[in-house]
Amino acid sequence: MTGSSGNTGRVCFITGASSGLGKGLALRLAREGYAVGLSARRETLLAEVADRIQEEGGTAVSFPCDASDGPAVVSAIRRCEETLGPVNLLIANAGMSLNTLVDSFDAAGVEKVLDVNLLGAVYATEAVLAGMLDRGDGQIVAVSSIAGFAGLPMSAAYSASKGGMTNFFESLRIDLRGTGVDVTVITPGFVRTPMTDHNRHAMPFIMDLEPAVELMVKAIRKRKKSLAFPWPLAGLVWSLRVLPRPIYDWIASRIDRTKAPEAGGPPGPPE
Repeated sequence: MTGSSGNTGRVCFITGASSGLGKGLALRLAREGYAVGLSARRETLLAEVADRIQEEGGTAVSFPCDASDGPAVVSAIRRCEETLGPVNLLIANAGMSLNTLVDSFDAAGVEKVLDVNLLGAVYATEAVLAGMLDRGDGQIVAVSSIAGFAGLPMSAAYSASKGGMTNFFESLRIDLRGTGVDVTVITPGFVRTPMTDHNRHAMPFIMDLEPAVELMVKAIRKRKKSLAFPWPLAGLVWSLRVLPRPIYDWIASRIDRTKAPEAGGPPGPPE
């Protein structure tokens, strides 16, 4: 465990905080005065994020765990609250990608993606929700994906996990109306992170990390209900949903499948 002392009374817990969007959000929110609980599988990278936050004068404690292990996620958040205080802001960001290929179909791989991307966020929510309701204040941020807007080729597991995540947290947002606990669903498109660095297919409208983090922090600060970006890609994918299915299938099938990683392997590591 790596950390520093001091607490502003605002505590944020971030899953998938060792790299990419999670790391960017951790650094930015620590600069805004949050004491940050950091969670991810990769302990060394997680410790580096905590060290950097401390060097900048912030407060960070790392709680390594695998997002696919629900009880471990709950335990990490419990330990975070014992160390830093009640979590006011949960950012369920941990995610992984795995190509779903019909000629090497792997149900266990699908299960892993669902466990990390969807159920990991659900368990994290379980750990903070009762306390937030008791205090009448809190915010849960679900980092989903534009890939959840529609089924995408070679991405059945990822699209299903992110579509499920979006729908789950939208439903939760409705159920929490009037409680003081807000839910923000963020659906990014392509962002330059270690996960997308492994992609060999086209990534239209890809954004650099810092502008993406800036958009997300603004949405979090305003407690917006949802945010989808970049808007040209979000609008395009959203519009495809209303097409007749034969037309949508024809358009989606034009994507070059020869650029998928071999044997359905993950294009990037879990974050």
